[in-house]
Parts: sequence; structure tokens; C-alpha cells
Amino acid sequence: MKSISFEQFNSNIFELWDKQWFLLTSGDFASGQYNTMTVSWGFFGIMWNKPMAVVVVRPVRHTFAFIEKYDTFTLSAFPDKYHNDLKLLGTKSGRDSDKIAETDLRICASQKIAAPAFEQAELRVECKKMYWDDFKPERFLDADIEKNYPRKDYHRIYYGEILHISGTEKYLVK
Repeated sequence: MKSISFEQFNSNIFELWDKQWFLLTSGDFASGQYNTMTVSWGFFGIMWNKPMAVVVVRPVRHTFAFIEKYDTFTLSAFPDKYHNDLKLLGTKSGRDSDKIAETDLRICASQKIAAPAFEQAELRVECKKMYWDDFKPERFLDADIEKNYPRKDYHRIYYGEILHISGTEKYLVK
């Protein structure tokens, strides 16, 4: 893993979010208080002249309490061989068991923030929360969006300033 400036960060972003997925992890590594969940909705960009990662979390998710309480979060991407672990971490709740222990993944400290990441990740993005807001269904401009919310459990959106990126050569501008 190498440190990667956001200007040097290179990836097929649509493939990364939609097919490869991330583990979104929030909490505090030192205290052992954290939770993780699989995410495939989000994006990277520039906002307020800063590099940002934008993620969404439904209030019913156990991770919601952690991202609300703590100031930082990580996004970790993995080689294909860990895809089943990401499926498990996206469907099981950390409320009910130590779901990370049921995988081949190991939690580790981040470089710059309190929220942990994962040893096996090939990409780690460390973020500090900068802004949040709740999705408001009356503002959906396309009726199809509502189909994603049959239980009316609308996401909260978080903007996180990217403070550090580390990854394999795969994620460096060539």
C-alpha cells in the first residue's frame, strides 16, 4: 500500500462503486467501538474546494449510530476474492453478532483518523465528516427514486473530506 494524493488517485469509479463495492466503517479503532457495512451507492468529487467522498446510510442500519457519533469514516475496497465477505457484511447486522469475525477480513488502524480500515483492502480512503442532510422524498424529481424506499427509510447523506488515500499501484495514475 502506498499513500496516494487525490490528484494521483485513478480508478474506474463506476466499476469501483457498482461492482466492487466498499466497506464503510465508522467508530474508533483504539476503543474497539466501530461498525462496518457494505456500500455501493456514493461518489468521489470536489466540494468546497476539497476532495470529498459522499456516502449514504439508512437510519435503520447499525452503522448509522456510529457515523452519527464519530467524526470520521473509511471506505475500503478489496480484491475480488473478498466479495463474499462484503456480501455478508452488507446483509448481517453488527447489532446481532461480531459479523467481522465471520469473515476472512481483519480490522486495522487508519493512517490519519480514528475510524479503522481493513488489512486486506487494496484501497483505503480516510474521511472526516463535513456535512450531512436527509433525503426528502418531496424533492425527488424522478418518481422511480421512490421505488428504492418501500419502507420509507430514506438515506442520510454524508460528505466526508478525504484526508488520506492509500492503495496498491492499481489506483495510481499511470
